[in-house]
Amino acid sequence: MKKILIAFCLVLSSNCLHATEKEIIKSTLTDVTVYAQGAQLHHKANYSVKIGVTEIIIEGISSLIDPKSIQVKGIGDLVILDTRYSLFYPQPNYTNNGLDLKTKRDIQLLEDSLRLLGYDLQDIQDEMNVLVASKQIISSNGMVRSIGKVNDSINLLKQTVEYYATKMTELNKKLLALEKRKQEKMTKKTAMDTRLNDLRNYLNNNGIIDNNIVPIPRITITVSAKAAVTGKLNFSYVVSNAGWTPLYDLRSDSNTGKINLTYKAQVYQTTGLDWENVGLTISTNNPNVNKTKPTLNPWYIDYNLYKLESKRKDKMNQLQEVQVTSQALFNRGYAYGEEQDDDKNIMGADEFTTVVHRLISAEFKIDLPYSIKSNSDSHIVLIKTAELDTKFKYYAVPKLDASVYLVAQMTKLENLQLVPGQANIFFDGSYIGETYIDPTNMDDTLNLSLGKDPSIIVKRTLLKKELKDKIIGDKRERTFAYSIEISNQKSSAIDIVVQDQLPITQNGEITIESENFAKGRFDDRTGLLEWSFTLKPKEKKVIDYDFKVKHPKDKNLEI
Repeated sequence: MKKILIAFCLVLSSNCLHATEKEIIKSTLTDVTVYAQGAQLHHKANYSVKIGVTEIIIEGISSLIDPKSIQVKGIGDLVILDTRYSLFYPQPNYTNNGLDLKTKRDIQLLEDSLRLLGYDLQDIQDEMNVLVASKQIISSNGMVRSIGKVNDSINLLKQTVEYYATKMTELNKKLLALEKRKQEKMTKKTAMDTRLNDLRNYLNNNGIIDNNIVPIPRITITVSAKAAVTGKLNFSYVVSNAGWTPLYDLRSDSNTGKINLTYKAQVYQTTGLDWENVGLTISTNNPNVNKTKPTLNPWYIDYNLYKLESKRKDKMNQLQEVQVTSQALFNRGYAYGEEQDDDKNIMGADEFTTVVHRLISAEFKIDLPYSIKSNSDSHIVLIKTAELDTKFKYYAVPKLDASVYLVAQMTKLENLQLVPGQANIFFDGSYIGETYIDPTNMDDTLNLSLGKDPSIIVKRTLLKKELKDKIIGDKRERTFAYSIEISNQKSSAIDIVVQDQLPITQNGEITIESENFAKGRFDDRTGLLEWSFTLKPKEKKVIDYDFKVKHPKDKNLEI
């Protein structure tokens, strides 16, 4: 007996040596990289494992994790064998009331009753199907529908109507009765299903039904160590339900000719995990955007398939345009910020921002700690401010608007890595309004309209004395002349651009000519006329121009 006991103990100790140890530890969220959609959370945790294989179970993470994005690094003499994500459902505190046998017996009875109830429901449905088919046969009979050779005697017609009415009433009553029986049994079945589920949950929870159990997200890291070791684990993962949107402040000063651009990020998150005193990084990357370049497929055409292939081509082009546009937006950089204190002696929050240029994106690392609750509230994060080289110019389009607009032209914006977003405009200390900055549609210069300037007056007049309308052969020739007057009432010189247009046509029967552009620049493709000049204080300038339109005299042309 002693030998058997010793052998059993040796086997048991051998199994214990090779068993996988488990250690549950809490992690700390240290850094967050916020993307346009989603975020990457960085955690750290301390571990202590024995020799052999150990499963390190880490809690204190978000439940909205993308398992494919988990990355783990260990500091210490161990080898990481496996990493996986799971939800753990904790067992409630309970006492066994000794009711397991009765519960199992009740479950068995309910399952048997539900099986019999299912047979009853099938029997009722079969009867209803027969009655419905009977109604269809009667309704589709040729005599009832007056189709085919039908004896149209009064007696036969009367018998047919009476039979149809009597039989259909009888069938409808039977169907109604069956429908009532079916509904009663369905209600009973629903109650029994609910009771059965409750009993199963009751049994699984050893006599206690607890619908308030919240699952705990876990990351299990399997490691192997040749000796007992203590160290640190750094791991990260990507989550949904987080992101940021851009917001700008543009503060301009006409005296200095500068515009201060403030980058802001409106950060939000509902990841189920509060971000407490974490290091924030705002990234222009978007993990959800397609990263695969578009590919052109063979384009086949044929005489008989022209319309079909045209439609296919349009659909392909639309799809590729969406992909290319998305990729272009993704490949651009972005930046955002917060207001800066006017006191130059106070260090602004943007002083704590480091710009990291990636190959296809930009990251703004903020050294100040931030706390953001998981409640979907937007938090303004200051990133950076920049002073832009700006040139102010006035624009007037008197044909459409008898006002002159001040436009700020900002250059050298390539390194700012802007992203499309709303901007608040402040000019000379006054709030002007909002605009939208879209770097994907601008070239080297960002033009920003700052509003109307009442100190500059523009007036466009049709010169009626110069109007001419005459017939030459089979042609009608009409002459139009305009005068544009610009007056600078300001105490300083201004640069101004005045725009107008000539009509253009794609009809060969219509001819448009102009002998007087008043030294303006003309684009014959768009018809745009443009004059650029400088106006001294209190100076006035007049621009006169005209054009002729020739067309067949027997055709009416609206101008």
